[in-house]
Amino acid sequence: MYQPSSGTLLFIGCATLDSIALVQDYPAADSRTVATDFATAGGGPAATAAVAAARAGANTAFAGVLGTDEEGDRIISGLQAEGVDTSAVIRDPAVKTGASVIVVSTASESRAIVTRPVPPVSFPAEGRFRELLKSAAWVHVDHLGWNAVAGIPGLNPGDLTISVDAGNPIPSFSPRGVALYVPTIERLRAEYGEELAVEELLQKAIDDGASAVVATAGAEGAWVKSGTGPAIHVPATPATILSTLGAGDVYHGALLAAVAAGVPLVEAAAFAGRTASASCAGLDGRSKIPHQTITPALATNNLA
Repeated sequence: MYQPSSGTLLFIGCATLDSIALVQDYPAADSRTVATDFATAGGGPAATAAVAAARAGANTAFAGVLGTDEEGDRIISGLQAEGVDTSAVIRDPAVKTGASVIVVSTASESRAIVTRPVPPVSFPAEGRFRELLKSAAWVHVDHLGWNAVAGIPGLNPGDLTISVDAGNPIPSFSPRGVALYVPTIERLRAEYGEELAVEELLQKAIDDGASAVVATAGAEGAWVKSGTGPAIHVPATPATILSTLGAGDVYHGALLAAVAAGVPLVEAAAFAGRTASASCAGLDGRSKIPHQTITPALATNNLA
């Protein structure tokens, strides 16, 4: 039987507070639009991934930078309610916490986001963050988290067992030494060329130093490649979609929780896909993430 990792999975990077409105059509200028529903919830790639991993039974911690404002307080309380360790979060009175207003349109099955940027993520030379970084079984970073880790003097990211959410561009990024590299297919094409086949794109990432690659493509599923093995397509799970907000972040957290529990990579990708699909039934990115313990049956079959 698979067992959740006994070590901590440390998630580093973005956390936001999202206010979400569900409408039929996007508002026009100077109009008044009646929303079908409203929600306020925590968001951000690394923070939402931490919640998804925690709901899969992993021991998780989040490290990022928040202001000392109400938004920061609500983000912290939301993470703690999920069992996520927030002891390494920096509360900086000089910054404002990242926040977004998001309008989801049912007519176009799309969303529009207005956001207040997340503060730069950096940590002191000593303290709780360094303790967690040294002891973590896995370190997962989003685009801001990568910069924070890569910028630590004397630290080689390859010295960590690291997972990278590469859905957003990361300047000067190299997958060398990355244990689990998770870009989108679009990101790989932007990096290596539109003309290459999917299998060739994954091989390029392996050639550049990643140990394993899981390349996601939304409704088309994902492609998995580890070491010298073949590229394997993992189909998407059909979903009842209210909103896809945060689904990619949920995917990353569930994937890492499964990998850390010893689930083979193809099965872990399928598990992550099912988890992310289930989350799309909620307006926000977290409320419909399943609470589940990873077992052989759950890793290989549909969610209960």
